[in-house]
Amino acid sequence: MATEGASDPGTRGRAKNVKETLKLDEVGRAWRRVPRRARTWIPALILLALAALYPTFYENALGEMELPVIREWPSVSTAVIMIVFIMMAVGLNIVVGYAGLLDLGYVAFYAVGAYTAGWLASGHFQQVKVHIGSAGVSPELRGIHINMWVVLLIAGCLTAFAGILIGLPTLRLRGDYLAIVTLGFGEIIPQFVRNADDLGGFNLTAGTFGINPIDSPGFGTGLNDSLGLPISFQQSFDKINLFYYSALVLLLFTIFCSVRLRDSRLGRAWIAIREDETAAAAMGVPLMRTKTWAYALGAFFGGVAGAFYASFKGGAFPSEFFFNISVFLLCMVILGGMGSVWGVVVAGAILTYLNQEGLANIGSYLNRETPLDFEVAKYQFGIYGVIIVLMMLFRPVGLIPESRRKKEIEELGQTETLYGDRSV
Repeated sequence: MATEGASDPGTRGRAKNVKETLKLDEVGRAWRRVPRRARTWIPALILLALAALYPTFYENALGEMELPVIREWPSVSTAVIMIVFIMMAVGLNIVVGYAGLLDLGYVAFYAVGAYTAGWLASGHFQQVKVHIGSAGVSPELRGIHINMWVVLLIAGCLTAFAGILIGLPTLRLRGDYLAIVTLGFGEIIPQFVRNADDLGGFNLTAGTFGINPIDSPGFGTGLNDSLGLPISFQQSFDKINLFYYSALVLLLFTIFCSVRLRDSRLGRAWIAIREDETAAAAMGVPLMRTKTWAYALGAFFGGVAGAFYASFKGGAFPSEFFFNISVFLLCMVILGGMGSVWGVVVAGAILTYLNQEGLANIGSYLNRETPLDFEVAKYQFGIYGVIIVLMMLFRPVGLIPESRRKKEIEELGQTETLYGDRSV
């Protein structure tokens, strides 16, 4: 009987599972012995390597590989849009995740950045002919044509200034009142760009038609002759990959600045305001100045992302700057984990892919494989809402929570469990 029991397939399977569990425990203990800083940066470096090689993988293998349900990997063009929205989400995370300021009008900064690119790198203002380092643009073209790399910096600075102007009268408010006021500003600026085509006879934004075409990034003939860099992305056969790598560099810069700001004295002041604004003020934190810095720096990255996206799309169009974008970006912050840079990056990638290709692919799969007949993409914001509700119910800390935020929520849950509801 003992021999039969030892040879029983179920027993062998259980023994195998035990061995695998022990191996996983050993791997987990070995990983925990790795220094904390290394545990943070090793996954980031692996992710960076995969991101840098993605265009090559997609061209050689992934483009022909069919996945279950979602069918196909994101195209490189979609990946550019994903990176741009991740940049904006990381910028919003400074305002919402670090400082705890609920901002429902972040799309305003996106619009300011895009239209800055339209004003400074296009033929919109035919009254003048200004060329400063323009790349791939005929010197005979009228309008203002400044090198796009300079325009990105100007767009970020101008948007940060707009953030200060919006923040100064609004950041004295708290909670729901702040959210309502930022929502108002988020609606005012898109309406302004739609109707600013006749300001006393002056066409500032070209109204509903938008400003196009917008110049492409590039390095000009000098660097093309000496280093072989492309004169203009739009004139290159590899323009999508060039936009992809440029967006990736901008995203890395955004993440680096965000992490360094979080760990700085200013970042600690933001977190103190987020946790208890009254206590932070009592400890000497200047509330208005600190909040304004959060608003300005968050706006800066939104402006850079907006200008780059306008150059990628070739125009700045008012139909792209609506309230849903602000909610969409806020969903990324909540889904990833408020205050968590890496969580926002992952959540931004997931939601942007679903918005661009994923839901349409899932809908076509369901219509083909099941008797259902409806377009999933029509219900995209309802689906995002369900995702957020489920996250709040089952994982309120987000996909990759910030350690401090996770401890706060866990301690709050333990306090409620110990003392019960004391509201009565």
